[in-house]
Amino acid sequence: MSRVPGWAGHSVEIERIAAGLTNANYRVAIDGQAAFVRIPGPATELLAIDRANELHNTAAAADAGVGPGVLFHDPGSGAIVLEWITARTMSNEALAGPGMPARIASTLRRLHAGPRFRDDFDMFRLAERYLRLVDEREIAVPDGYRERLGQIGEIEAALAVRPLSSVPCHNDLLAENYLDDGDRLWIVDYEYSGNNDPTFELANTAQEIGFDEARQVQLCAAYFGEATPALLARMRLQMIMSDVGWTLWAAIQARISDIDYDFWGWATDRWRRAAAMLDGPRFEGWLQDVAGA
Repeated sequence: MSRVPGWAGHSVEIERIAAGLTNANYRVAIDGQAAFVRIPGPATELLAIDRANELHNTAAAADAGVGPGVLFHDPGSGAIVLEWITARTMSNEALAGPGMPARIASTLRRLHAGPRFRDDFDMFRLAERYLRLVDEREIAVPDGYRERLGQIGEIEAALAVRPLSSVPCHNDLLAENYLDDGDRLWIVDYEYSGNNDPTFELANTAQEIGFDEARQVQLCAAYFGEATPALLARMRLQMIMSDVGWTLWAAIQARISDIDYDFWGWATDRWRRAAAMLDGPRFEGWLQDVAGA
């Protein structure tokens, strides 16, 4: 707190926020004025988090009117101080409510139309990087993961036939990364942000929130203005990729994190979901719809 300009010598109240799977988060009140403080967890560079990229993109999202403004950044520790948003932290249940797919799509369109992010994000390359780390450190991964890597190559090839232009994406849209102030949704936590295919963004949040097929269609239509078979197939292949990458993230976290959380259970749940889609009767049809659209 002593490093933040203007805070020394003032009345300070610090409250730990019991949320987050990587970092330590706090609500800090300076003379009654609240701010959010995030202090990185240990070894987050192993998770491919670039703090300079995160800082740049957090400021860009604030410029787009989607994220809180940056008040201070400490390069040495990676700690960041953000504006406090008075809003409700969302949950899967809250985001399954009436009209939520349209509200999510509206917020994502605003983010995606904002300033470009510093770096690009590619889940195929990130998964390869995670897999190399897993091999180097002999970290366990869920059964059957390696046996399906050939199908991951099929997904990448199909998506590359007619690629979409990249936009600034968050890429890690758990329900808890949405805040609702009653008027609009805000998005926080830009650790994995980067310019990416917008269908990955839609797919990632649909998968993390647990949207059923009807809500997936609503989200796609609200974002693109239509929900064609090709766009829906693209989303569903990207839903698989979201789980493919974050499965390895969770397996690594199970080894390196000091947070009391069942990361191995997280990994196996996501891999079970991805494997079910890879082995399902519609997988080949999604590949054809995307490549032929």
